[in-house]
Amino acid sequence: MKALQFDRFGSPDEIRQREVAPPEPGPGRIRVAVRACGLNPADWAMVDGLLADRLPPLPRGLGLEVAGTVDALGPGVTGVGTGERVFGPAAVDGPTAGAAEYAVLTGWARIPDSITDEQAAALPMATETAWQALDDLGVRPDELLLVHGAGSTVGEAAVRLARHRGIRVIATAGPARAAALEGVGARVTSYGDGMADRVAELAGGRVDRALDTAPTGGRIDRPDQPGPAGGALPALIGLTGDPDRVGTVSDFAAAAELGTRVTRIEMRFDRLDEFARLAGAGVLALPVARTYPLDRIHEAAELSRSRRPGGKLVLVP
Repeated sequence: MKALQFDRFGSPDEIRQREVAPPEPGPGRIRVAVRACGLNPADWAMVDGLLADRLPPLPRGLGLEVAGTVDALGPGVTGVGTGERVFGPAAVDGPTAGAAEYAVLTGWARIPDSITDEQAAALPMATETAWQALDDLGVRPDELLLVHGAGSTVGEAAVRLARHRGIRVIATAGPARAAALEGVGARVTSYGDGMADRVAELAGGRVDRALDTAPTGGRIDRPDQPGPAGGALPALIGLTGDPDRVGTVSDFAAAAELGTRVTRIEMRFDRLDEFARLAGAGVLALPVARTYPLDRIHEAAELSRSRRPGGKLVLVP
């Protein structure tokens, strides 16, 4: 089968497409014929050496989230059959992962008939991160939440989940996603000079809690660009009046300095069935910006690392 691998740590330039043997599903796992593989910043971090001391020796694959058709069942697997459409996290403890023609899944849920494979592959990591961030921040129904960087996939997932929980939302986003966010009941304002003042005006004062979902250190005016120390967090603290009412999913160094909450993604994915249910009901719908074949991985990586992908980037083997 065709698969993406890297033999040494470094930049995405190290990634190569190769012909390799298909992986075999171990106990409690399944193998799928991959129809879509979502790309994430974590992929480039793993190529750069993240988890290097916790995983087997190189070569290694990339691709953490997959949608496809069940091809084989490992020992002890019940409740799912070959030919069914599923999505979930790909196993990364072998020489290949999700970016391949076949992948082993460590957890899965059935894909609702109403969504595509590409849409399903966009769900797991962004939704898991957003769900956990809302829980970590302790947002309660009918509170007013500011989601900064809501044009990101994590940000949009946070807005959609928050609205589903009965939370009032103000979102900062660019024009490309503003209409979609307003469509689920968020009040949207743009980035740029005066953003904090516009949020305060929409809120009628302070917001109850604020969640930063922009890339690390994102500026107030351009969350897709690096900013000064603290990024947007000082402004969000000002809007809530309390660093404990502010959370971030990315700017961990600033959070430690300023005393805000942080959410670090834990690849649990025990809520996949709930994600599938919400996607089937139209509550969760994340934008897929572009799809790429495996042999265009370097082009996809360049766009992803630009911090301006415009939505989820998906490999289609």
